[in-house]
Amino acid sequence: MFTNKARLFVIAMFLVLGALFAYKHTYELVGVVVVFIGLLVWGYFKEGPIILAAKHFHKKNYDTAEALLRQIKNPRLLSKKRRGFYEFILGGICMQKQDFEEAEQHYELAAQYPLRTVNDHVAALVHVANISIRNGKYDKAQAYLQLAKDKEEQVTAKMKSVIAQIEEVLNKRK
Repeated sequence: MFTNKARLFVIAMFLVLGALFAYKHTYELVGVVVVFIGLLVWGYFKEGPIILAAKHFHKKNYDTAEALLRQIKNPRLLSKKRRGFYEFILGGICMQKQDFEEAEQHYELAAQYPLRTVNDHVAALVHVANISIRNGKYDKAQAYLQLAKDKEEQVTAKMKSVIAQIEEVLNKRK
């Protein structure tokens, strides 16, 4: 739950602490410092600033959330749970910017990873279906809507109504 700058600052502090411990010949504490630095480096690659970005996203600070997500140089290295959430948040940011093509790509990727809840997973599927309808890709929309309907019993009433609305739009199209 660090930004990259904060993570580097903490690593620098641990390095200073490790040097002090090495100078005092307390090698056990040097080992502990090395473990903590290892955890921070591991968190950089596997966790990233996703949690901070999610907090800003939920507060509708989309620019800050996007800036935090853009700090992640290689999202493929994120853990599966974090990668799904990364794609989901970026999809939401792209929707706010009305960049529907990129939002569709991010939501498609988010649907391939485990998300926080089934409702979030269905939301990603519904977003792809909705964008597909907007772009005139009705077969793709129908396929994603069917995937969402397969989990309809496990979602909230609001999500069920969104699924029903998209299904109605697709039925009118036929």
